[in-house]
Amino acid sequence: MSQNQQDLQGLSRLEYLQALVTEFQVTKSSEAKEQVLANLANFAYDPKNYDYLRQLKVLDLFLDMLTEDNDTLVEFALGGLCNLCLDKINKDYLLEADGVAAVINCLSRSNEETVMSAVTTLMYLTTPQSRQQITALPVVECMLRFSLSANRRLSNLATIFLEDYCSPLQVEEARNLTKHTALGIPLPKN
Repeated sequence: MSQNQQDLQGLSRLEYLQALVTEFQVTKSSEAKEQVLANLANFAYDPKNYDYLRQLKVLDLFLDMLTEDNDTLVEFALGGLCNLCLDKINKDYLLEADGVAAVINCLSRSNEETVMSAVTTLMYLTTPQSRQQITALPVVECMLRFSLSANRRLSNLATIFLEDYCSPLQVEEARNLTKHTALGIPLPKN
């Protein structure tokens, strides 16, 4: 057991999460940042941690990571957001923080897991107020492209998005559009 692991034993849940956030902020190692962010994303899966993660501004940390060049950091941050946005308070916070735009930008990432988390997160963030932004024409075009993916998981997820979150008119309009604004978005790599 490493000294760092020994130091973390006996801490309360909040203290442990604070230690992870602090480690993320002070470490210079990309590998350590990735590992800590993966841990925070995993803690975001448990509703018992939501208050602590909000208190520690982890939602902002995840949002900030969505623009990083490091694909692994983006993948873990988006996974954490996907876990957190099922909670109404977290969803409202992400919507107010313009999280939808940040997640939409992740649809152009080359990492397949990141793209699938982005699609899922957009589904979870859909409300009557956010639906227009989430189902904007470029997003619908992108989902049409993803629905043609050789990857069955991505194809199925995009198809669900198109069928459950978009109107038939939106899908038809995207199909018929002559200016294909989403064509520049490459399909993610396997």
